Amino acid sequence: MIRFDQVSVTYDDTEAPSLHEVDLTVPEGELCLLVGPSGVGKSTLLGTVSGLVPHFTGGTLHGRVTVAGRDTRTHKPRELADVVGTVGQDPLAHFVTDTVEDELAYGMESLGIPPHTMRRRVEETLDLLGLATLRDRPIATLSGGQQQRVAIGSVLTTHPKVLVLDEPTSALDPGAAEEVLAVLQRLVHDLGTTVLMAEHRLERVVQYADRVILLPGPGQAPVMGEPAEVMAVSPVHPPVVDLGRLAGWSPVPLSVRDARRKAAPLRERLAPLAPQAAAAPADGEGLAARPRRRTGFLRKARRAAGPGPGPGPAAIAAAAAGLAVRHGRLVALRDVDLSVRAGETVALMGRNGAGKSTLLRTLVGMHKPAAGSVRVGGVAPQSTSPAELLRHVGLVPQEPRDLLYADTVAAECTAADGDAAAEPGTCRALVSRLLPDVAGTTHPRDLSEGQRLALALAVVLTARPPLILLDEPTRGLDYAAKHRLVEILRGLAADGHAIVLATHDVELAAELAHRVVVIADGEIVADGPTAEVVVSSPAFAPQVAKVLAPQPWLTVGQVRDALGAGS
Repeated sequence: MIRFDQVSVTYDDTEAPSLHEVDLTVPEGELCLLVGPSGVGKSTLLGTVSGLVPHFTGGTLHGRVTVAGRDTRTHKPRELADVVGTVGQDPLAHFVTDTVEDELAYGMESLGIPPHTMRRRVEETLDLLGLATLRDRPIATLSGGQQQRVAIGSVLTTHPKVLVLDEPTSALDPGAAEEVLAVLQRLVHDLGTTVLMAEHRLERVVQYADRVILLPGPGQAPVMGEPAEVMAVSPVHPPVVDLGRLAGWSPVPLSVRDARRKAAPLRERLAPLAPQAAAAPADGEGLAARPRRRTGFLRKARRAAGPGPGPGPAAIAAAAAGLAVRHGRLVALRDVDLSVRAGETVALMGRNGAGKSTLLRTLVGMHKPAAGSVRVGGVAPQSTSPAELLRHVGLVPQEPRDLLYADTVAAECTAADGDAAAEPGTCRALVSRLLPDVAGTTHPRDLSEGQRLALALAVVLTARPPLILLDEPTRGLDYAAKHRLVEILRGLAADGHAIVLATHDVELAAELAHRVVVIADGEIVADGPTAEVVVSSPAFAPQVAKVLAPQPWLTVGQVRDALGAGS
């Protein structure tokens, strides 16, 4: 269905090719997973299939890419639209209309599909992706994950022969990701659709792949094969594969189920050992676990009993009491009580649209409370000037381009150093830690989504604000970049910075967070130590916890350290 014949792509402002002599075939009716470190050309390879590379992006394409017999060099994207459906990393760049239902219908209307067929397909797609309740909503009011599902749905309605997806689950909560992957499975198995997908969150998708294409690095030939064979040698791999490598299992497991079947001897070795928990702030833990429910009885009982365990002597970096936030008639947050200490890392989790991003934006004054109060570093963010607020809090949003405006990475770093009154070179040093191979002359728009996010992180972290807010900080990051980010954030927490991150990345929460706060429909329904909250929830439990249950292990790092200390 898709054939690459000695394909190389070189962009006009770069010397080295982004893709080098790719020669492979993607069979019809298979789900093919594209993996590799950030910046090795995965998005470029996907773009050659849809014709966006080079017709839209520019650059020079050598070799030949054919899709269903059509040469993408001579067929522009609009001439491939009936065959190839594509969703990029940024759903906002995908949208043409204003509402969910109109966006689902737009592609079909462009292809001249009869109205009665359009209506049926819209209804089917709304049900498939859980969008029925959002059909009349303006797209601008949706969460990032909801927008991702709409973008995927707008492609599915046209029934393309080939689906090209770049990070399709990156902004989705675990449940929504499973729903999208189930839909893709049905398309592949029942309709013979060919799916070519790039994804960094391999723990979600690798077990569903028929084949895996590994792009190891610049100038290296791609490796294509069975998922277990490629994962055994891949530099990027999910925790369950890492655990299999550590335990010496062959073939390496791709799913929790496969790993549990092999894990009995490992559980026996770990039984007398205990994992090392993340160090909490020196002055005590955060709020004790206080599961909350939206029943009037429990809310009244909690208030009658008085306040729960309050913060100890550690400085309070942020606090919300009885907080409510409205977006028009929509209640985004209600009755939120939250306190975050200096040196504490808190993960906000919950389904798409639960209110996580709204809470972060309220902490930087972007939303005015409808009720209750918010304090950040002793000031009310909604009534504090931006210049003053920057001394207390920094936010990295889901869309990193909102923070990037210079023409080069070096210029962004210089501006960040000046804005933060930091020593020259501070931001560049952070960028080098997160993105070791990115040149200072690179334009931010030429970076991959994950690389842009890492640059935005470096810009915010340069100021070292006492409170650091991160909205989906690992979206688009490979495992190596995520590990480097974790080390940086751990260092900041050890220095007394409070960190709050809204994330669907359960592995990140297990690796980094002292506490997990679960939000549902704008209310906090669970708040407690990470090990207690994530292990008790099948949706939020990391892979290692599922494999080694009922033992209390969360990460491969904990297992590796324990086995090393016990040997």
